[in-house]
Amino acid sequence: MMTLRGDAQGSGLRCDAVRPATDPFPAGRWEAVRRLLSRLITHRSRLLAALALLSIAAGGVLALAGDGGAARSVWAGAVALLSAELLIEVVHTIVVDRHMGVDTIALVAMVGSLALGEELAGIVVGLMFSGGSALEDVASSRARRELTALVARAPKVAQRRRGEDVEAVPVEEVAPGDVLLVRAGEVVPVDGTVLSPEAVLDTSTLSGEPLPETLATGMPVLSGSINAGAPFEFLASRAAAESAYAALVALVEQAQTQRSPFVRMADRYAGFFLPATLLVAGVAWAASGDAVRALAVVVVATPCPLILAAPIAFVSGLSRAARSGVIVKGTPAIEALGEARTVLFDKTGTLTVGTPEVRDVVALDGLATDELLRLAASVDRYSAHVLGAALVRAATDAELRLSPATDVREEPGQGIRGVVDGHLVGVGSRAFLGRNAVPADELSAAARLVGTGSGEAHVAVSVDGHVGGVIVMADELRPDTAQIVERLRAEGVRHVAMVSGDRRSVAERAGRRLGLDRVYAELSPEEKLEIVSSIRANPELRPVVMVGDGVNDAPALALADVGIAMGTAGATVSSETADAIITLDRVDRVADALHAGRRALYIARQSVLAGMGLSLAAMGVAAAGYLPPVAGALLQEAIDLAVIVNALRALGG
Repeated sequence: MMTLRGDAQGSGLRCDAVRPATDPFPAGRWEAVRRLLSRLITHRSRLLAALALLSIAAGGVLALAGDGGAARSVWAGAVALLSAELLIEVVHTIVVDRHMGVDTIALVAMVGSLALGEELAGIVVGLMFSGGSALEDVASSRARRELTALVARAPKVAQRRRGEDVEAVPVEEVAPGDVLLVRAGEVVPVDGTVLSPEAVLDTSTLSGEPLPETLATGMPVLSGSINAGAPFEFLASRAAAESAYAALVALVEQAQTQRSPFVRMADRYAGFFLPATLLVAGVAWAASGDAVRALAVVVVATPCPLILAAPIAFVSGLSRAARSGVIVKGTPAIEALGEARTVLFDKTGTLTVGTPEVRDVVALDGLATDELLRLAASVDRYSAHVLGAALVRAATDAELRLSPATDVREEPGQGIRGVVDGHLVGVGSRAFLGRNAVPADELSAAARLVGTGSGEAHVAVSVDGHVGGVIVMADELRPDTAQIVERLRAEGVRHVAMVSGDRRSVAERAGRRLGLDRVYAELSPEEKLEIVSSIRANPELRPVVMVGDGVNDAPALALADVGIAMGTAGATVSSETADAIITLDRVDRVADALHAGRRALYIARQSVLAGMGLSLAAMGVAAAGYLPPVAGALLQEAIDLAVIVNALRALGG
């Protein structure tokens, strides 16, 4: 229907469609229906289990009242409905996944019970299968609780300051440079730097550390932390999509969709189980002449331990690792961790703190130590080298006045020289100073005077063509590395090594302190790839776990069977290519991740073997005629419950 009306200026007519006065199905109502259908599909197994249980109860009441025919009709109707639903799943598995699922055996048992007039046995099988799926849903929800907690806590809104006002904006609109307010109990939405005098943060969901952490002005704050103190402000340094928490949530979403090789192997094994079951049932039928005995064999043969135990155990392992501060991408990675035989570590920033510090200043030729450090820092502040930044930091902390340098020239990675307060100052390696006309005997004498130390780097300083002294730098080993090799060996790791781009002497000293099996030093990213590839080629040393933190580690992390990134700095290239991220600044959590994988794999195998062993034993008893279909179905239900409870043990340990 159309209507004509004058426009606002009275200068013409406009034609508009007239909507009905009432819409019987407004958009809001359709959305409510959609959500309801979605919930019904999500909880389908629980609804079917409830239907089976109610049918058993209703039929039981009718049977006790003396109406056996009605009872059998109730049970038969429920079995037919459950069989139809299960048939759809079986066809989908065959057509889409191209393999015969283990649920085919349950379908054969239910259809067979209808054909042989064993309706009660059929509905108990229906309860067994649907109830097992419902129990799996409940158990998986419990197993995923740490993972789902991370996703559920992902912030949706940020409080952004605009002058004197604070406005709530979608977290996607936050940009680097925005000033954000985090109120008590709220989640930090993006990575940034603290502006307030103090911020007290609860990082337990990210790191597993139970005690709050107090940050001062200027300290970095990671998204996903919870404000456990007074409201504070911080300066956003990343957009939400690039922040640390977004990388973790992306990993979690992948973790909940991938299936481990062990679970896929269980599916393939189930394809052989159906013909074997039918063969045993056929032999029992032929030997006894009783088709019900064959049905009893099929009823107890439903291999639910294969369906339930392995997935729950591996998801429990994911959750256990998350509780330790390690987010693993999926069940294939947790299974590979459980079988790991080699662990390779990067050095700088992984086994060491990653921030070199001045340990000692040895001045020669009558110079004062403060003057030597001041001259070196004055020229080295023009370099981007990490040691230069450490020199400048040490001079600034000592409140030394730095002077401008002129005629600055640098050989990247070797050294830098320039004129400071009229003095020609060179800072770098002995080879660099030697190429700049510093006498070799002076350089050798200085090296002998300083000696060597564990994990040290010596920066030589020349003043006006002569050695002025040596500055001793050190990148200390992390305190939590003390027992890491012993812990890895306790988890069954055969080979623990370091792959580093650092100088061989420095890397080997660190390796000796840690008790590593081997140190690969002075490696380029391409050479790291070659090391990982060669070790993976040895079947006795696979799977290989690579642990690193820098961009140059990303190729090796991707090539390893499991790549673990030190992800405390956020969504770096290394964390994006890794299979797992350590969410706190502790490398010893690698051993925790391996322990979670070992325990999950052991419990998965234990549950499957025990459950299948009990099912096979029950098949033998049923084939001999000592286990009727109804009792067999009840026994199989007990076996399913036992393997689920056992699989949940992977959450602990």
